[in-house]
Amino acid sequence: MRVWSLHPEQLDVKGLVACWRETLLAQKVLRGLTEGYRNHPQLTRFRATDDPVAAVATYLHGIADEADARGYNFDRARVVTEADPALRMPVTEGQVAHEWRHLLAKVALRDPERHLSLLATEARVHSLFVVHPGPVEPWEVVLPAPRPD
Repeated sequence: MRVWSLHPEQLDVKGLVACWRETLLAQKVLRGLTEGYRNHPQLTRFRATDDPVAAVATYLHGIADEADARGYNFDRARVVTEADPALRMPVTEGQVAHEWRHLLAKVALRDPERHLSLLATEARVHSLFVVHPGPVEPWEVVLPAPRPD
């Protein structure tokens, strides 16, 4: 499950669709409607809010807004509540940088043209998030870099 802190406009097509699908699953988990993924680290930050379901719904509406802007048809009826435009969640600079590197690596393989355009920009975050100084979030699973042979 990858619920990006990055702004959805920076995701490629596969990334946007996967983010929508995986965040709908996160919404289901946070509502207690599924047994799987209950302890997934990506959900930690939503659970830290006063209303995790409202937070994930607000996130989903941001994803749907980007889908609308691209002419896609994501079913907003699957989001259980309206967005809370005043809701903000913290994210660290280190987390954003980590996700940016991760996204660039994925997009380089899936969509080289989009990758080039992303290289000419800087990471932006989803409107739900406010960036603060700090390292990669403690809940993030960071795999070690492959060793050169």
